Amino acid sequence: MTSKLLFNLNKLFVYLFLFTLIFQSQTFSQSYDWLGLDTIKAGKFDNGKMWTFEFPPIDYFKSEYGFQPSQKWFDDVRMAALRFANYCSASFVSEDGLVMTNHHCARQSITQVTKEDEGEDLHANGFIAEKLEDERPVPGLYVEQLVLIKDVTAEVVSEIEKGTNESERVKFEKDIISKIEKRESEATGLRCQVTALYNGGKYSLYGYKRYNDVRLVFAPEEQLGFFGGDPDNFTYPRYNLDCAFFRVYDENGKPLKTNHYFKWSKSGPSVGEPVFVVGNPGNTDRLNTVAQLEFMRDVQYPRTLEFLSGLIEIYKQTIKENPEKKLQMQDMLFSLENSQKANAGILKGLRDPILMQRKIDFENTFKASVKNNPKLNQKYGELWDKIAEIRAELKKIANRNFALSKNRLLTPQYFNIASELIKIANELKKPEDERDELYKGEELENSLKALIPENFDENFQNKLLEKRIEIFIKYLGKDDPIVKNFTGGRVGDAAVKYVLSKSFLLDLDKIKKLVEQGGDAILNSDDPFIKFELETADLAKNYQKQVRELLDKEESYNQQLGLALFEVYGTSIPPDATFTLRISDGIVDGFPYNGTVAPPFTTFYGMYDRYYSFNKEYPWSLPDRWKNPPSDFDLSTPFNFVSTNDIIGGNSGSPVINKNAEIVGLAFDGNIQSLPGNFIFRTEENRTVSVHSEGMIQAIDKVYKLKRLSEELRNGKISK
Repeated sequence: MTSKLLFNLNKLFVYLFLFTLIFQSQTFSQSYDWLGLDTIKAGKFDNGKMWTFEFPPIDYFKSEYGFQPSQKWFDDVRMAALRFANYCSASFVSEDGLVMTNHHCARQSITQVTKEDEGEDLHANGFIAEKLEDERPVPGLYVEQLVLIKDVTAEVVSEIEKGTNESERVKFEKDIISKIEKRESEATGLRCQVTALYNGGKYSLYGYKRYNDVRLVFAPEEQLGFFGGDPDNFTYPRYNLDCAFFRVYDENGKPLKTNHYFKWSKSGPSVGEPVFVVGNPGNTDRLNTVAQLEFMRDVQYPRTLEFLSGLIEIYKQTIKENPEKKLQMQDMLFSLENSQKANAGILKGLRDPILMQRKIDFENTFKASVKNNPKLNQKYGELWDKIAEIRAELKKIANRNFALSKNRLLTPQYFNIASELIKIANELKKPEDERDELYKGEELENSLKALIPENFDENFQNKLLEKRIEIFIKYLGKDDPIVKNFTGGRVGDAAVKYVLSKSFLLDLDKIKKLVEQGGDAILNSDDPFIKFELETADLAKNYQKQVRELLDKEESYNQQLGLALFEVYGTSIPPDATFTLRISDGIVDGFPYNGTVAPPFTTFYGMYDRYYSFNKEYPWSLPDRWKNPPSDFDLSTPFNFVSTNDIIGGNSGSPVINKNAEIVGLAFDGNIQSLPGNFIFRTEENRTVSVHSEGMIQAIDKVYKLKRLSEELRNGKISK
C-alpha cells in the first residue's frame, strides 16, 4: 500500500470520526447547513398510518391496494376488536367470547391465577384449560368493546373559545368534556370517554361496553412467549409464541355469545399481501413541534433512560440476592427492560439529524401554509414561537422539579413515611376536637401502626435511596444546602449509611414516644427524611405550580395548533395515538439489515437453530415439551412474520387481518428500526412483528394438544 494511499485513508478515517462525533451530538441541529441536510424532505407517511375509524382513508386503500371496504366492513372490524384492560389490545376470535391477545399482555393475569400454595408455576409451565370448566377467572381483569363513536368537536371547541386566556381555555375544555362524558354515560349506559384528536383539532366521544368476567384459557410457557428474552426484544428475525387466549363470560356465567368476531384464515398471509393491524396504540408525539421534540431529546428522554437504568439495576440485584422474589419482581423487571429499550431507540432517533430534519421540513411546510393565509396567520401564526418559549422556560426548571417530585417507582418509602408522620404531627398540634378522626385515640394508634408497610423490604428500599441521592446530587447539586443537610456531604453508600444512622422512621416505639410529646417534637426532630420533607415542601410545590402553569399554556397552544393542522391537512394525515382504536395498513415484506435481508417469515426451524446455537442456555432455552416435538409437528410452518404496518406500545395483542377480516397473525413487537416511531414513522424499514396464524394453530394442536382450542379457532365456535 503506498504512503499516499495510507495518508488518504487516514484522512478519511479522521473525517469519519469527526462526522460521527457531530452526528451524535445533541446540538447537531446547529450544524445542519454544512451537511446540506436542508435538502432532506418529510416523507409522505412520516406522521404515520394509524387511521381512526371515524376518518378511514377509503380512497387511499382503494388506490394503494385495490380494496374499498364498506362501512359494514369497518363496523364489523371495530366491534370484533377489544381493549385489554388499560394497557393492551385484543380481539374476539370466536362467537363464544374467545379472546386473543399477547402472552406478554397476559403475564400479570398468569401471575394472579397461579396457585403458588399448590406448587404451581404457570410462567414456567404454561396454562392449559383442558375443559371449559377449567378456565380460570382473573380477578379485576376486563376487556372493552368500542360500540359508539360520536363527533363532539363543535360542542367542545365552542366552549373552549369562550375563554379569554389560556388558563380559562384549558379549564373550559376540561369542564365541557366532563359534562359530555357524564351526560352520555348516563344516556347510554356505556363507559364514555371524550378524546382529543389532532391535539384538539377534533374531539370524538367513544362509548365502551365493558366485560368484567374474563377467564384464562391458554398461555404457553414464558420461554415460548418471550423466547430470546431481552436480547431479542425489538429485533427480527424472531421466534416467539407470544399469544394467550381468554374467554369472556356473560352475566349468567356462560360463554358470551357475540356476533362480531374475526374468523381464522385458512392459510395465513402471503408476501406482498395487504394486511391490517386493528388495535389501540398508546401514545405518539408525531404532531409535536420541533421545539417540543428537542426538549424530549435534550431533557426528557436522557433523564428517563437514566431513571430506568437505575431501577433495572436495583431489580436485578434484588433478584440475584433473593431468588425467592423472582416471581414477584420478574413482571416489573420485564416491563422496565422493555421501556428501557424502547426509550433508548426513541432517543437515538431524536439524535439522528436526518430524521429531525424531516420533522423540521414538515413543520416549515405546515408553517408556510399558515403564514401564507392571512386568516390562518392571524389566528395561528405565532403559536410555534409561543411553544418554543414555553419549552425554553421548562428547560430551566424541569430537572429540579423531577428531583423533588415523588415517583411511585423510584421514591423510597422512607419519604412517604416521613410525609405521613408530618401530617400526623400537624394534626396533633390542633385542639383535639378539631383533629381528623384518624388521629385520635385508637384510630391514631392504627395510623401509627400503618406507617411502616407490612411488606417493607429494607434492602430494596436502601438501594432505591442510594439512587434517589444520586438524582438529588445530579439535578440539585452536591453543594446545594438541602442536599448537603440531607447527606452530610457524602455520596453513594456512605450517604445512605449516614442518612439511615440518623433516622428513626423504622423505630415505631420511638415514633410513639415523640407522638406522646406532641406535634412539635416530631417536626423539630433531627430525622433527615422529616427535615428534607419540611425543607423542600414549598420549593417542590412552587416548581410543580410553575410546570403546571407552563403546560396549561402549552396545552391551549397545542389545541389551537391542532385546529390549524386540521384546517390545512384535514384527515389526510392521522392524529397521534391516544390508546383508542385505530386501523393501520401495510403489506407483508422483509427488510434490509446487517448487510443482508430479513425474511418475511420465520419458521420453527429457526427457533431450534437459536436453541442449539446458544448451547440451549437461557434466554434461548426451551421447556421440556418443546425439546422433542411430536413427529407430526411441521417445523417448516411459518412462525413469525413482518409487515409494514404502523404500531406502537398499546398495539400489543392487536389482531392482524386480511381484506376478508380474517386473522392472519397477532402483532407483538416492532423491529429495532421502528423505535423512533414515537415521533416519526418510516415506511422504509419500520416493521411490525407478528405471530403467524398457522404457527399458533400448529403449536396449540400438536405440542400442547389442546384440540378444543385449535378447533374453536378454525371453526369460530366451540365444538360440540
